[in-house]
Amino acid sequence: MIKVLKTIGLNSEVAYLASIASIAASIAAWRLAGPKGDDKRAGAERWGIFVGLWAPTFMALGNALKVEEKAPAAG
Repeated sequence: MIKVLKTIGLNSEVAYLASIASIAASIAAWRLAGPKGDDKRAGAERWGIFVGLWAPTFMALGNALKVEEKAPAAG
């Protein structure tokens, strides 16, 4: 899977940036939520948690891509 991601042009820097963007989007969802007790706030908080959970996945993909980038080219 990592080789496929590398083949389509994804590199570790993009994955790390996606991780940072996920954290920023999570914070934004929480900050932009309505007042406490509002049904929209509860949904925004759940969305913030959901998006925030993407960060470790993107970071792990970035680490795997970094290892792939450092590996000597075959052939």
